[in-house]
Amino acid sequence: MRNLLNFIIRYGAWFIFLIYVILSCVILFSYNVYHSSIYFSSANSISSTLYGATSEVSGYFALRRINKDLEANNALLENEVLNLRHQLAEYKTLHSDTAEFGGVPRYDYVAATVINNNVRHPKNYFSIDKGSADGIAQGQGVVDHNGVVGIVNVTGPHTARIISLLNEAQRFSVKIKNTDFIGSLVWKGGDPNVAYMEEVPRHARYQSGDTVVTSGYSLAFPSNIPIGIIMNRIKGADDNFFILKVRLMPDFKSLSTVRVIKDNFKESVDSLSLHDI
Repeated sequence: MRNLLNFIIRYGAWFIFLIYVILSCVILFSYNVYHSSIYFSSANSISSTLYGATSEVSGYFALRRINKDLEANNALLENEVLNLRHQLAEYKTLHSDTAEFGGVPRYDYVAATVINNNVRHPKNYFSIDKGSADGIAQGQGVVDHNGVVGIVNVTGPHTARIISLLNEAQRFSVKIKNTDFIGSLVWKGGDPNVAYMEEVPRHARYQSGDTVVTSGYSLAFPSNIPIGIIMNRIKGADDNFFILKVRLMPDFKSLSTVRVIKDNFKESVDSLSLHDI
């Protein structure tokens, strides 16, 4: 208590000065129209700046939620495009699988977040935060917004392991876009941006810059999903075929959000294949 009294006595003059200043400001801005207008305009300017800064900070922390919403909407749009392409292909060949299966769209997308990733090993894998409880199953194709990134390998209830395209043991059936020239895409280690399209027929016509896409011969992927861009040609061991060096479209070092492709007709197609055998 004595310390408080000593403090007030020591700085009493300053307290009195501040009280007079406050009273003067109140009288000045209360009874003077000009000064009052300046005060309110300045206060509004300061409050607007503070609100703007607060909005920017809150907006920054909301980016994650906004990004997930955008990815979900993007997945829906890609799903529609994928099914429209499939229906157009059916109409062109006078087949109608959608009618046969009661109008059910053939493909669905499940958006997922990458929770673990690696590009440094000869056989690379990455993990996602969706699993069997979300309809994820072994053998389903996985893409990001740029193109093909892998195939589902192992699933748990809420997570799944994906065989990355950057895996020397995994091959993908591909073709040169807008042609019937089919090949097999394989990654051979080293550069995570480059893979090779092998078994390309010698008579195949192409140009550097042409796009390599999925062939549609695998149940994991529909046809015409982008994979990479042709860089140049490499002579193969067999004179009847050659190899194309391909620059991959996905950036595997920064995978964040991917989409798993669910083929709603897979069981039916598998049963037909077994019946044919």
